[in-house]
Amino acid sequence: MKVLSGLILCFLIGVVCRLTDIPLPAPTALLGALLVVAMALGYSLTDRLAQHRLANHEKNCAGSNGKTRG
Repeated sequence: MKVLSGLILCFLIGVVCRLTDIPLPAPTALLGALLVVAMALGYSLTDRLAQHRLANHEKNCAGSNGKTRG
């Protein structure tokens, strides 16, 4: 779902830039394009391979709902 929404967003940014004659916010050199691809792949691989751990210290925090204990 994240990949599909990212592709749709990229397409929409390209369309808006083309219609308004704004230069595309993308690197013009091949090295810059490879850097963007490497960063995206690194983010995706880290998200898949990193260990997702439970919050062990949740009792010391307010929690994700913002309520405090007291």
